[in-house]
Amino acid sequence: MHKKIDITPSHLQDAGDNQNHYHIPVLLNETINALAIKPNGIYVDCTLGGGGHCRAILENLNEDGKLIAFDQDETAKKNVPTDKRVLFIPQNFRHLQRFLKLHKIATVDGIMADLGVSSYQFDEPERGFSIRFDADLDMRMDNRQQLTAAQILKNHTELQLHKMFEKYGEVTNSKTLAKTIVAHRNAMSINTISQFKQSLQGIVKGNPNKYFAQVFQALRIEVNDELGALKEMLCQTVSIMNKGGRLVLITFHSLEDRLVKNFLKSGSFEEITDDVFGIKMQSPFMIITKKPIVAGEMEIRQNPRSRSAKLRVAEKK
Repeated sequence: MHKKIDITPSHLQDAGDNQNHYHIPVLLNETINALAIKPNGIYVDCTLGGGGHCRAILENLNEDGKLIAFDQDETAKKNVPTDKRVLFIPQNFRHLQRFLKLHKIATVDGIMADLGVSSYQFDEPERGFSIRFDADLDMRMDNRQQLTAAQILKNHTELQLHKMFEKYGEVTNSKTLAKTIVAHRNAMSINTISQFKQSLQGIVKGNPNKYFAQVFQALRIEVNDELGALKEMLCQTVSIMNKGGRLVLITFHSLEDRLVKNFLKSGSFEEITDDVFGIKMQSPFMIITKKPIVAGEMEIRQNPRSRSAKLRVAEKK
């Protein structure tokens, strides 16, 4: 029987005053139940963030259990619990297997990842994630990397911009958007959020907030190679999970969810049911959630960002 965790903000006492900067962990009780935690098991939290999921996992481990927590954002380090059972790795989860091997961990009993952007990242103006503030067009989750959103807008070809906004933001007028950016960057600098928004004033379609949210999502995914990192991490889970181990993934937009759904179903990222010989693809996982778990009304009221969350669970065969 797993402990039921309170998801109210008062429960989330991060180091110092960080509870005001990090989001309430989404689908917390559902995540802990889905992991089916063995008290002496080894678990991975791929996205430490504010540490809410991490602390809840620790509450279900005994003194022999172990938790490995990844996060590429340097600000997450201050949220690592002071607990000898925790190993924090300040890296992108695409390097999952490499760092487990480095620490002589061959296999684990469960892996979870909350793929949403932290509220802290959205609420810090200088990070450049949010359309609410004016700041440099940055959007890097890992400040050690060089590529920023401003550099993408400056250096991508018109075709690259078109395909990026079409694929990652599902922006309806992505071709016009790309053409407009190229025209403006030849005449002026586009280094800040306000400059960028100003340059697009004449082509915004529909609700401006929704339009810019889609545009910013595409830029953020491109800057951080989010889908590439997700694919790499998922492929590594097959060899590092023990039989019966649980893979628990929370997605926040259709692109991520489609990748996760297809991988769990067939071990592939494409929507393939049969190969050329008519043989059904065999997944290394047994799907536990036929339909994704979503937040209830009470959680959505407490935490509006949970509205778009989808939790999928699979067990290693």
